[in-house]
Amino acid sequence: MSTIRRAAVLGSPIAHSLSPVLHRAAYAELGLTDWSYDRFEIDEQALPSFIEGLDSSWAGLSLTMPLKRAIIPLLDSISETASAVEAVNTVVFTEDGRRVGDNTDIPGMIAALRERGVEKVESAAVLGAGATASSAVAALAAMCTGPVTAYVRSRERGDEMRGWGERLGVDVRIADWADAGQALRAPLVIATTPAGTTDALAGAVPDAPGTLFDVLYEPWPTGLAAAWSSRSGVVIGGLDLLVHQAVLQVEQMTGRSTAPLATMRKAGEEALAAR
Repeated sequence: MSTIRRAAVLGSPIAHSLSPVLHRAAYAELGLTDWSYDRFEIDEQALPSFIEGLDSSWAGLSLTMPLKRAIIPLLDSISETASAVEAVNTVVFTEDGRRVGDNTDIPGMIAALRERGVEKVESAAVLGAGATASSAVAALAAMCTGPVTAYVRSRERGDEMRGWGERLGVDVRIADWADAGQALRAPLVIATTPAGTTDALAGAVPDAPGTLFDVLYEPWPTGLAAAWSSRSGVVIGGLDLLVHQAVLQVEQMTGRSTAPLATMRKAGEEALAAR
């Protein structure tokens, strides 16, 4: 009987994803020679048929945009963490055939911050209001003792972020994107916007900035991250988040208690450098 086990990352677009590099590096380090990890270009319309077509060789899936909410109706259960933000980025297929969803972005974000010495902050700012922004609010629920200001482009997005704050027990205050330069004075700034969106803010970085967590990893550094570093601020990048959440995915999918974080990070760094 074949012992091959399969996993993959799904999303659209997906060609840029570093997840295969990280997971394959982990499999090699762990001696899982019969495991494979691929990527598939899948949108919301194609997702149901793809899921239904998977056989028993599949161990798990990673989900990126735009599938983190679209996957939920196709699952048998989701964790409290995923339920808190209505977003699933990890699916594990159990031995009895159940599909179980989780969100490793939130604990991954907390782990990346703690790795850089950020345990508690008195206030924070979030740039953006998408699925990653809701995960940021959930992460801040564990480490921010004061208000979180979300800088958004529309009233609808502002209402969504305020709703996440109420649901997660976080004092979320809404500010207009036109005032986003003020966000950079917060002790912790989490940028969750697409590539290029925060470039115009680079000139507004204060002389003694706190910590910037920019969830992008390509292109890197972003204009904002480069300006932040030039003023001796602490910068945490998207690769840090990707590695920490991938560590948790590998552990859940393989059943191993410890995934090789250092090996996975090195593989990601080398892959980015080669691009």
